[in-house]
Amino acid sequence: MKRLSMLVLIALVLGSCTVIREGEVGVKRTLGTYKEKPFTDGLRWFNPFTTSIVKVSTQTENLEVGLTIPSREGLNIQSEVSILYNLVPMEVPDILRTIGPEYERNIILPVFRSAVSDVSARFFAKDMHTGERGKIEEEIRLQMDKLLQGKGIELEAVLLKSIQMPPSLARAIEEKLEAEQNAQRMEFVLQQEKQEAERKRIQAEGVRDAQNIISQGLDPMLLQFKAIEAFMELSKSNNAKVIITDGKGLPMMINPVDINGSAPATTGSVSSSGVRVRN
Repeated sequence: MKRLSMLVLIALVLGSCTVIREGEVGVKRTLGTYKEKPFTDGLRWFNPFTTSIVKVSTQTENLEVGLTIPSREGLNIQSEVSILYNLVPMEVPDILRTIGPEYERNIILPVFRSAVSDVSARFFAKDMHTGERGKIEEEIRLQMDKLLQGKGIELEAVLLKSIQMPPSLARAIEEKLEAEQNAQRMEFVLQQEKQEAERKRIQAEGVRDAQNIISQGLDPMLLQFKAIEAFMELSKSNNAKVIITDGKGLPMMINPVDINGSAPATTGSVSSSGVRVRN
């Protein structure tokens, strides 16, 4: 008998408490009425005969929906959509009282279907495969936000996960997108070619300007003076030097060698042709 009493007592104790985990709230329900203030995480006690605690998650929930959405041109597009939402913790008792535990089925889905039909009918089918897709998702979310305002439900995102179009339309859209990508790629190549041509033009102008500066600075008298300096340095060498000049332009230097590689031992003076030989 004692053992039975102990088991009953343990059952009563265990049935009189519950643990509210992080990321959820507990709402006390007494005789069918939800209390105003929810319980946060921790161990909570209650009277199991008249009261129960309903646990509700306040973390981000992912509601996946498959549906047919209309396009602007009147096509029916098969789509899978994810709705990311969470419940406001302090609003959970009101949600349970006014909407009920089946809040996804009772309010989120009807609001979503209304919003997605209204928004998608303003866009062409091809827009769902292009950069307009993000705009469609955001407009659906904003419209749902308006309809759910004050309901204690926060929408985080609406994501169009998959779009299934008629095969002929999907193929036409893919071909158009490919053509647009090719055009963008060609425009990039042309821009690179223009930049390369501009670089070469600037480089050619720099070479031309440098040549002009050099040619303007080459005075004939300066060239002759430099040549005389060079000959004076060569005259100090022990090797035979032949200096040919006509007296008009710059002299020309020749260093004759014989077959064995040695300079010929030739002496002489300036001839009538302007040749001067020096040892």
